[in-house]
Amino acid sequence: MNKNIFAVISLVLLVASCGNLKKQTTDESASLQPVGPVFCADSAYLYCQAQCDFGPRTMNSKAHDDCEKWIISKFESFGMQVTPQKAVLKGYDGTSLNSTNIIASYRPDLTDRVLLCAHWDSRPWADNDPDEANWKTPVMAANDGASGVAVMLEIARLLSKDTLQLGVDFICFDAEDWGVPQWNEDNFDSESWALGAQYWSTNLHKKGYRARFGILLDMVGGQGAQFYKEAMSVQYANHIVEKVWRAAQVVGYGSLFPSQQGTGVTDDHISVNTKAKIPTIDIIPYYPNCEQSSFGPTWHTVNDDMEHIDKNTLQAVGQTLIQVLFSEK
Repeated sequence: MNKNIFAVISLVLLVASCGNLKKQTTDESASLQPVGPVFCADSAYLYCQAQCDFGPRTMNSKAHDDCEKWIISKFESFGMQVTPQKAVLKGYDGTSLNSTNIIASYRPDLTDRVLLCAHWDSRPWADNDPDEANWKTPVMAANDGASGVAVMLEIARLLSKDTLQLGVDFICFDAEDWGVPQWNEDNFDSESWALGAQYWSTNLHKKGYRARFGILLDMVGGQGAQFYKEAMSVQYANHIVEKVWRAAQVVGYGSLFPSQQGTGVTDDHISVNTKAKIPTIDIIPYYPNCEQSSFGPTWHTVNDDMEHIDKNTLQAVGQTLIQVLFSEK
């Protein structure tokens, strides 16, 4: 962790932005200062590693069950109120999936809330691997799953040591990655993805639950990642997109959050927007020049492991979220 991060950020902002600050309103000027605690990427990295140590967290596996208990215990150790939401969901192939959405709440007494979410299950097939022999191999999912949960755990740890006048709900969605495999793509069904989020969105863990907005974290630890503005997020909640991308600029990570729009993605945020009616965006990488996948070279391959996790990416996303949360009034 760089203890001088805020000094560096403040210097960069002073040099790059002082000519524009006079044009801002008083409220806007206040939002252009880094606020909140320093996000610790080393800590988030260890949380990511801990999940991977269980092995691929595929549905109905021992690794999945063991990791579920660990995630719950970590949130509880940070003083969060944890609600496991269990359901038996049907996969695209009829498989019964023993699913658990893990909801951890900071200051559950407050009605004014923000939602942070990520999926925690692993893809059961490395169906985008360049080697066809690996297509039936489960994915370790260090980035595609564990990284988002790791960032949320570190934010929960920091909140346990600070006071935020806002409730925060961390939701670890299950059964996100049981979508139709590529070898069966003629039967592609967008509804086969994000099953846990679909379930939660129509069966809210708390009657009448509302949040100001939601932010989904998906693959937020990859090497060389950049987070373009995901198209469906712009459609459903562009004001939240602008809020988050502005926060990234303030804390010095604008280069990882370019202002360009990326593609639209079928992900957990779709049902949260359309069914739960909570304006929610997706922070997800876009690699426009990657031949393997626009989601990056390790997506749904056996190479989605800890060797390809970048602490700088975790830091950029985590510090941006801290800025968003502590800027809320």
